[in-house]
Amino acid sequence: MGLDNLSNSLKDAMKKLAGKTVIDRAAVDELVRDLQRALLSADVNVKLVMQLSQSIKARALDEDLPKGINVREHVLRIVYQELVNLVGKEAELSLRPQKILMAGLQGSGKTTTTGKLCRYFQRKGLKVGAIGADNFRPGAYAQLETLCKKINVPCYGDPKEKDAVKITRDGLAALKDVEVIIVDTAGRHALEDDLIEEISQINELLQPDHRWLVIDAALGQAARDQAKRFHEAIGIDGVIVTKMDGTAKGGGAMSAVAETGSGIVFIGNGETIEDLERFDANGFISRLLGMGDLKALVEKAEEAIKPEDVDVNAMLRGKFTLNDMYKQLEAVQKMGPLKQVLSMLPLGGMNVPSEALDGTADRMKKFRIIMDSMTPEELDDPSLINTSRMTRVAKGAGATIDEVRELIKYYKMMQKTLKGFRGNRMAMNKMMKQMSKGGGDFGGMGPM
Repeated sequence: MGLDNLSNSLKDAMKKLAGKTVIDRAAVDELVRDLQRALLSADVNVKLVMQLSQSIKARALDEDLPKGINVREHVLRIVYQELVNLVGKEAELSLRPQKILMAGLQGSGKTTTTGKLCRYFQRKGLKVGAIGADNFRPGAYAQLETLCKKINVPCYGDPKEKDAVKITRDGLAALKDVEVIIVDTAGRHALEDDLIEEISQINELLQPDHRWLVIDAALGQAARDQAKRFHEAIGIDGVIVTKMDGTAKGGGAMSAVAETGSGIVFIGNGETIEDLERFDANGFISRLLGMGDLKALVEKAEEAIKPEDVDVNAMLRGKFTLNDMYKQLEAVQKMGPLKQVLSMLPLGGMNVPSEALDGTADRMKKFRIIMDSMTPEELDDPSLINTSRMTRVAKGAGATIDEVRELIKYYKMMQKTLKGFRGNRMAMNKMMKQMSKGGGDFGGMGPM
């Protein structure tokens, strides 16, 4: 699913090299062949794969060995750097007042992505508004309006008006008090002249700070024509690749970005309005290679966990209640699917089965339902929960007594873990500082 196959193939190729006793020309040739197979199966453009292969070979065999690392580490480092170059730089994005024009064909996920962008800027503390200028697809404005209502963001549109330029002009007047305006334009099933003419007119009126192209990852290399045509028409300066969680062709769509000469701004990898991730080339490749992305994980945690919700100091002093655990589970849920969160941890190439992840997510959900059936006193002092109380809680939650016991067992394990941190707070603080600096940089090959 998604780029999992590519990730597994890349990790296997790197492990094979790491296990060799001698790194010679034959070993480098074998590594390059493995990388070629992995990238071509992910629909990456053949020309780009060949360029990457030649660059890895030339650097691995001819480059002087840097001080402090051995040949194996040097080659692995080169592979990482060349893969980062392959997916391209991330596009610039600043958190300031701006206007953004969304382009793309029908079905690319443009309207959904517009709603996700509204949520992204809203979380960053900016006043956001959306304009539904898609007057071609029936229900486009209703869809955008529904998404915006969920997050209390103003949305302007007029389903009866056929002139998209007029809708945009009226929308600008209606949303004059917001800081970030995002315009959702019409798409078609194919690149037609009237579509290009319409978006060119909107671009001229809007004078946007950014013109972002939304590409469906399932298109693979076919996205190149879209990218080229839209770029010629309005000057694309950033690309958003959607549906990265559901296709093996994501490599082709990402490599198509080269047609615009710009970088990737975001990646869409889920159905909810929160499922939009700021693209970072280093973090993306690091994750593909199983080395995690602690920088992205810390950012997600900072957004999901508010200081007033979790008193870390109290926990480290031994005050950890079921209330605290409940807040932790809520925070993890806000961070997104567990599989996505785990991909940001440096698991050293370990593959966690999907069934195990699904089971864990269901288990955490069940724990929260059980805790909803407890009294405030029980949540604050779990020692009160005896057999008769367990029976009452289980009945109220539609659970078994064994499931309630499992929750209490999990709570005690968490409590014991936190107590273990008490005597090692300096080490913990040091670790958190490293994480906050964006630790896990694969460039030095330390985690490998």
